[in-house]
Amino acid sequence: MKKSTIYSTQEAEDILFQLYNIKGKAFELPGEIDFNFRIKTESHDDYILKISRPNENKNYLDFQQQLLQHIEKNEEKIVAPKVIKNFDNESISSITDDAENIIFVRLLTWIPGRLWSQVNPQLDNLRFSLGEQCGLLTNALQTFDHKEAHRKFAWDTAQSLWTKEHLHLFEVDEQIILLSFQQEFELSLSDYDKLRKGVVHNDANDNNIVVSTELINPKVKACIDYGDAVYTQIINDVAITCAYAIMHHNDPLDAALSIVKGYHESFPLLEEELKHLYNCIAMRLVISVTKSAINKFKEPNNEYLLISEKPAWEVLKKWHQISSDFAHYSFRVACGFPAHPDTEKFNNWALKNIFKVSDLFPNASSDDFHHIDLSVSSTWIGHEKEFNDLDLFQFKIDRLQTKHANKVIAGGYLEPRPIYTSTAYDKVGNNGRESRTIHLGIDFWFHANTPVHALFDGEVVTACNDAGDKEYGGLVILKHCVENFEFFTLYGHNTVESAKKHQLGDIIKKGDKIAELGNYPENGNWAPHLHFQIMMSMLDYEVDFPGVAYFKQLNVWEGLCPDPNLLFKSDALKSSNTSTNDELITYRKQHLGKSLSLQYKTPIKMVRGAGVYLMDQFAQKYLDTVNNVAHVGHEHFRVVKAGQDQMALLNTNSRYLHDNINALAKELIETLPPELNVLHFVNSGSEANELAIRMAKVYSGEKDFIVSEFGYHGNTNLCVDISSYKFDGKGGKGAPEYTHIFPIPNTFRGKYRGENTADNYAKEVQHCIDNIKSKKRNVAAFIIEPIISCGGQVELPEGFLSKAYSMVRKAGGVCISDEVQTGCGRMGKTFWGFQLHDVVPDIVTIGKPLGNGHPVAAVACTQKVADAFANGMEYFNTFGGNPVSCAIASEVLRTVKTEQLQQNALEVGEFLKAELKKLSKKFPIIGDVRGQGLFLGIELVDDSLNPLASQTDYLSNRMKDHGILMSIDGPDHNVLKIKPPIVFSKENAKELLFYLRKILTEDFMTTY
Repeated sequence: MKKSTIYSTQEAEDILFQLYNIKGKAFELPGEIDFNFRIKTESHDDYILKISRPNENKNYLDFQQQLLQHIEKNEEKIVAPKVIKNFDNESISSITDDAENIIFVRLLTWIPGRLWSQVNPQLDNLRFSLGEQCGLLTNALQTFDHKEAHRKFAWDTAQSLWTKEHLHLFEVDEQIILLSFQQEFELSLSDYDKLRKGVVHNDANDNNIVVSTELINPKVKACIDYGDAVYTQIINDVAITCAYAIMHHNDPLDAALSIVKGYHESFPLLEEELKHLYNCIAMRLVISVTKSAINKFKEPNNEYLLISEKPAWEVLKKWHQISSDFAHYSFRVACGFPAHPDTEKFNNWALKNIFKVSDLFPNASSDDFHHIDLSVSSTWIGHEKEFNDLDLFQFKIDRLQTKHANKVIAGGYLEPRPIYTSTAYDKVGNNGRESRTIHLGIDFWFHANTPVHALFDGEVVTACNDAGDKEYGGLVILKHCVENFEFFTLYGHNTVESAKKHQLGDIIKKGDKIAELGNYPENGNWAPHLHFQIMMSMLDYEVDFPGVAYFKQLNVWEGLCPDPNLLFKSDALKSSNTSTNDELITYRKQHLGKSLSLQYKTPIKMVRGAGVYLMDQFAQKYLDTVNNVAHVGHEHFRVVKAGQDQMALLNTNSRYLHDNINALAKELIETLPPELNVLHFVNSGSEANELAIRMAKVYSGEKDFIVSEFGYHGNTNLCVDISSYKFDGKGGKGAPEYTHIFPIPNTFRGKYRGENTADNYAKEVQHCIDNIKSKKRNVAAFIIEPIISCGGQVELPEGFLSKAYSMVRKAGGVCISDEVQTGCGRMGKTFWGFQLHDVVPDIVTIGKPLGNGHPVAAVACTQKVADAFANGMEYFNTFGGNPVSCAIASEVLRTVKTEQLQQNALEVGEFLKAELKKLSKKFPIIGDVRGQGLFLGIELVDDSLNPLASQTDYLSNRMKDHGILMSIDGPDHNVLKIKPPIVFSKENAKELLFYLRKILTEDFMTTY
């Protein structure tokens, strides 16, 4: 038929019609062996046409066709291409080209969907479904065999040692990696050869996996292209499925676990198979990079052959850094087995033996324990500054020991702790930053130089100085052989001298002295104590071993490091039960206000704050871009201390003289224009605005308020009555008689758009004034935020506020600036939001930022307003201006000044805003970036400026998945607000930008 071995789309269409009487449009597809074409027909019955290279082995093609027919006949749950027969009822057609070469042709049904390589993101659920589908396929092929399945095949992992012949193609550092895996595979062959075998797909790469079209929570529909199917060890198929799907992940082992779990769900894997999975994954990657190196010379223009080379090397290098034992134990846990094969043996042995703490510490005054709580939720450890003050920490331990003189202070197994503040405890995983927080041993708190003795016979396998901040210092690890298994015990934080006196291989008898407890700094910078840990394996460690684990790996580490209390059997050391998040949610729904909402689709329980971070009950950190309430950082030490110190002295009302209320007044007045020099102190922003409303009414003698559309000013009755965001929202009943709304002055999607809109919006305010006057009334007040927060972080048009103030004052009204969210330095350029507009309000309301989370707020006004309000009716607020609140608020204002946080808000805010604008050029879904300082908003819209609420919600929740908290606002719920504590740094901003950029590329964010 033709001399060339390249076929055009027209020739493919002709062959299709000639052999199958089907008319369709052909589209070329990549392929290593066949020439592949997608066929689209008018009836929408699509196909894939596969044209072989000349003189292909027909038996090999028959193998593939019979395999597909076997699946169709025997497994309804599997979606797979169906064989279409030709005119002669044959599954394989043949044609002859001009050179008398026999060309074989096959036609299969097309599986609609997306290729794995086109799906972003590839999350755990998707990877689980991949494993599940591949497991189903393996199960279906258990009863299938064919002579060609037993062929010699370079892509068969069992035959992978051919790659050793090509090591010379690689750089030396690459050769080291490849050779290590090849040698390990070679050493394991005797056991590996005994593993279960069967026909498997053998090529679930990212272009052979079809995924459903859902953009959120898609599932794997099918595996295609059975050309690499082979009879081999079944674990090889699991390995191949993992090898490709774990590419492009920071933590490839974590990515593999959901695949293994899914595979095991539909085709149960055996314990002996899991031993080999780590190296089988590696050997598939070794084959891939070796093939790529060879093919660079043979077919340099064939992109299909080279497509996996770079990501394969990336994952291979990461894989080489992972402990093969830890991977094995992780796979076991994923499949529902105990992490370590001997864990049950250890548990049974420990159950039969009883040990006393006096065996470990002969100097102990008792064998009873007092449990000490150092968890992230613990109030005992206090503030980060306190638990890092080792003298103070030791003082508290001594006090606790005095209180419990006849007990040993101990605890900590699997405790999530916030005290590991060294960056050595952090890594970047597949979903953002992760910190090692889960404590794997028990800590025994004794004084320095306390001798530590052996509980049982053992051999020294580590005796060293594990130097460094928050390391072990003097460290000894012993190996113990009991009955028919072995385990290890670790003794950390000793004096270096006592630890290093041992030699590797030394035998320590039960009761022998092991070491003496060290003091800081030589013990790793800790208050003196022994870290005692049991391990079922040393993994690959020789001079160290993790004493703290990542929360995501808890199930594995729990199996590798059994509870030391199994030896002591103390009720006091047993972990206490705490409510689960589901239990907390259930109770809230039953007993708390029905209108209370929770953030995020999967709510988070927060138990601690530190600077720009919040921490959940597992001590996992979340970068907080939401809580402007924590103005100078969560639990700022000086602010906390100011409150604690004053609370210990006195807290009462403002009818008594006290220095604190005057001190706070002076701090605030220094930041305000001279006209605003009278202050009233209250407890919340809502109270502040409520009081401002009363002041305005008394001063003006009127009731009518002019407010912005979508404005929000508080949760009291009077505040809701002037908050369009509430009365025009769900459950609202529209504007009350005396509230007059003008359109939100939004130059992006508001009534008037673009530049020079100030006059138009000011006319809308004048229209409200005219409407009030037409009812024979006059204006009481005009209230607005300098940047409208709940309306979507809307900046006011330049010149609008001065024009509006002038109109309102001309009508006899009062001008109120609601600074509850924007004040106290957050704007960067100015201390107060109104100062951005060169105006001076008559009343300023101050709320959330002032107390850094403590309920304190204020109203500042002119002498005229204050004099009018002092009409004989006393304004008294029991807790407004109390000494504790004033001490806290004063410290917040001093902190803003001394730490130059207004300047920080300016510099970081301008950097972040500029970078967000760059991001909007790349991702047009970001329609607008606006705000000032660290009070920014990004609005998500389509090309026609329609709001994209679903995408905004998706983005917020996905950022939470990556450890970054964001909130949504705006009337159309399509604005992401960025209003973090103003200690937010450029590094924090870069992290925020990095993950925004990552998630904006995901399918749901690019399809709208």
